[in-house]
Amino acid sequence: MLNYKINDSEISIETNALHAKIQTEGYVSGISAGTLMDKKTNARDLGFGLCIVDFLLEPGKDEPGETNTYDYGDLYHGDIPKRYVELPQICTGAKKLPYEIVKAENFIAVKLWYKWKVATYGRKPGSLWEQILVFPENTRYFFCADRVTSVNTVKNLSLRVDMPGHLKHNKGDSFSQIYLSYYGTIPNTDFLEDFPPDARYRYLRGTDPMPERFIRAYQTLSGTWLAGMTLNPAGVSEAWCHQRGYVCFIQENGREEVNEGETFSTAYVVGFFDSIEEMEKVYDHNIGLSDIILEPSFKDARSFKIA
Repeated sequence: MLNYKINDSEISIETNALHAKIQTEGYVSGISAGTLMDKKTNARDLGFGLCIVDFLLEPGKDEPGETNTYDYGDLYHGDIPKRYVELPQICTGAKKLPYEIVKAENFIAVKLWYKWKVATYGRKPGSLWEQILVFPENTRYFFCADRVTSVNTVKNLSLRVDMPGHLKHNKGDSFSQIYLSYYGTIPNTDFLEDFPPDARYRYLRGTDPMPERFIRAYQTLSGTWLAGMTLNPAGVSEAWCHQRGYVCFIQENGREEVNEGETFSTAYVVGFFDSIEEMEKVYDHNIGLSDIILEPSFKDARSFKIA
């Protein structure tokens, strides 16, 4: 089985192993909340969606007079000064995304894109975000890539995403534990009370040792894991896993100098696994890759590769 259906602003994807829906209007980007389902176990995403995309950022404190300021110094954000580079937050602010779909012999791919409308500190708006999601047949996971082409020169530019996605719960009632490859396993009891992102379980490139694999996952009460795996660990600049009414899986990719017209990208594997060992096996098969290329072109593709 390998099919898709378009119903107004919703794209439904069916493979032998997965069911998923992608919203093109409303709360957009990535996979819609609760719709990624593992047909083997009936496990689902337990949060607000997967591979959800926010905005472009840089480190540093806001200057007086800037109207689009980033909040920090509180329980939700921690004491981690940031500045917006381009807005809006795509998931809540884009409202509607154009898309293309290709169905090949052994996969379905969906491409979404958006140009940011607001820039800060005298920059130009209009940097292009593109997301490609590929659903191969007979796999309990999908591939995803986010690509940014900047219209500005920015010294430390990063893209913020939810990876794999936030986790809803009430005093740990929906999951048993979390796995962070740069930390280890964490019981659900560590997420009973809110704490800021810089209190614990934060990863910061250049300060913390870079892990061999960059995997973030939670285990449902049935035992099935839902994992988000960033295939090139060097591409992750910062990530946190903290409690703010839900478990917040924020991740930032890039934080490198990007010149006007240049592109940076990040590729992931997201889906369901029976064990950490299974995650690692899939990860090692794709390690180091950072983009999705559909050949020979998007509309006419018959194969895809992770580049």
